[in-house]
Amino acid sequence: MEKTFHQPLGGNEMPRFGGIATMMRLPYIQSAEDKRQLDAAFVGVPLDIGTSLRSGTRFGPRDIRAQSVMIRPYNMATGAAPFDSLNVADIGDVAINTFNLAEAVRIIEAAYDEILDYGIKPLTLGGDHTITLPILRAIHRKHGKVGLVHVDAHADVNDEMFGEKIAHGTTFRRAVEEGLLDCQRVVQIGLRAQGYTADDFNWSRRQGFRVVQAEECWHRSLEPLMAEVREKVGGGPVYLSFDIDGIDPAWAPGTGTPEIGGLTTIQGMEIIRGCQGLDLVGCDLVEVSPPYDTTGSTSLLGANLLYEMLCILPGVERR
Repeated sequence: MEKTFHQPLGGNEMPRFGGIATMMRLPYIQSAEDKRQLDAAFVGVPLDIGTSLRSGTRFGPRDIRAQSVMIRPYNMATGAAPFDSLNVADIGDVAINTFNLAEAVRIIEAAYDEILDYGIKPLTLGGDHTITLPILRAIHRKHGKVGLVHVDAHADVNDEMFGEKIAHGTTFRRAVEEGLLDCQRVVQIGLRAQGYTADDFNWSRRQGFRVVQAEECWHRSLEPLMAEVREKVGGGPVYLSFDIDGIDPAWAPGTGTPEIGGLTTIQGMEIIRGCQGLDLVGCDLVEVSPPYDTTGSTSLLGANLLYEMLCILPGVERR
């Protein structure tokens, strides 16, 4: 069967303010037969009941899609031509239970089991950071333990939050406890601000993680750091999880737990582009909260970072 390469709907075919708001105006694919033909897909998880401060990430996937209309197919900086070499579509949202976090986690896990069974590499539009735990559970069943590149203002390794073991701040402690991660192949970038104890970031270090606090990134290009990251996490499957609050709120105010002193948008792009060549098995962009983003700049950034993630997937050709 001849391979299909879906293309984003161009601005000269339909005005960019018109048409259906799928990610990058790609086809919306639902049938099992069509999903089996996909190499990668954008999928939304509109969850915010795992947040601890400001809610609103349930609107993240919808707003990221709306802000993606200006993104064109070819990456002029890197030469990546993802739509010429991969079959990509938008497969819609996971129908989470918005009243029960444990049930929502179960639903997400089952949905990703199915997505991975189709052979699709998921590019996830969040949703709060709770969603990464069920995604990693499904990834582990498919690929075994994975390396992790985690961009965030927070380590998300709390043991509990308000007595709950699963929330957006406990994701990576649970992932370690459940054996989902190859801890010697994990890097956390952008951690900053204050902790509940002086030891907060050291829990990650004791697991074998490379912790790159935000201060280590100030006033510099991150290209040299990413050479170190590739050396650290390479040699097996890798998952990329990007919390938008890793970026300073000057550029990304629309998030639930903003922290000053963060990464720049350019550094965010350097991190993602620096993951090119890794065996990426999935990516997510989480914690976009449109109610706190009056200009749409956070969702616009999220959409572009997701495009950059698509451009570094294995199999993407360069022009």
